[in-house]
Amino acid sequence: MALSFLWLVLGFGLLVKGAGWLVDGASSLARRWGVSLLVIGLTVVAFGTSMPELIVNVFASAQGNAEIAIGNIVGSNTFNLLVVLGVSAVFVPLVVKRQTVWKEIPLAVLATLVLLVIANDHGIDGVMSNVLSRSEGFILIGFFAIFLGYTLAVARQQEPMTEEIRIFSPGRSAQLLVAGLASLILGGRWVVDGAVAIATGFGLSEAVIGLTIVAIGTSLPELATSVVAARRGNVDVAVGNVVGSNIFNVFAVLGVSTLIRPLPIPPAATADVLVSLAATLALFVTMFIGTRHRLDRWQGAAFLALYAAYVATLLARLNA
Repeated sequence: MALSFLWLVLGFGLLVKGAGWLVDGASSLARRWGVSLLVIGLTVVAFGTSMPELIVNVFASAQGNAEIAIGNIVGSNTFNLLVVLGVSAVFVPLVVKRQTVWKEIPLAVLATLVLLVIANDHGIDGVMSNVLSRSEGFILIGFFAIFLGYTLAVARQQEPMTEEIRIFSPGRSAQLLVAGLASLILGGRWVVDGAVAIATGFGLSEAVIGLTIVAIGTSLPELATSVVAARRGNVDVAVGNVVGSNIFNVFAVLGVSTLIRPLPIPPAATADVLVSLAATLALFVTMFIGTRHRLDRWQGAAFLALYAAYVATLLARLNA
């Protein structure tokens, strides 16, 4: 059992480090090819923080560990909203742009609603079980293509990112890319294998492991990025990173996972998706409570308390 925890921790470390190397190498090559800083920020950097979720889900789907794949996405999104934003807001109140409040947060609500609908075949169609099919995976990818088009359209109206990209030699950039991809692949394999072994050893469901340990581990890049951005005063990055990551997780990561293999939905997953939806709606509502369009410190603390209550509920579910 101790070895399983070791593989899990090492896997998370490789995922975080690999994502950083991949972003550095790809960003350097993109700058050498004349790609603007803004496009790099919206694509390479933004998607880089979601690479751990993508890699873990690819392995989980390929190996038939559907509960880990679903739990990772739903749990990561809930963690991002309640913990990542909660911790960031405790450091410094997060002022949110009007566009984020009225367009991007509602898009995150839409993503969760879409997941809630396609994951409830039994309740909607009356069939025996809930399954995310490949056709629904194509629908999710289609939504992601629309979101990507919207993101690029918005990019033309905004100032480019101010943080300069470090440019390496072509050989060094290629080394970072290869090392990043290799670390992501190896780390993702270790995380999935370790999580399955831990769930089996303790008699836990893979869904609970996916919703907690795996989800928190794959959300470490978002946590680090948002907290650092908040402390530096870049609150738009802190909020946008979380909202964009959650949309990416549902439309792109879950879409790709479903194309690899149809994913059976655990019976309890509906409740967890509803929690994720409630957390997204809570973010929207807090924009109009207290100081308008700002997540204050007390609201960040309330988000953290809500996550603690959710985890307590998951633990109670185990003992039921």
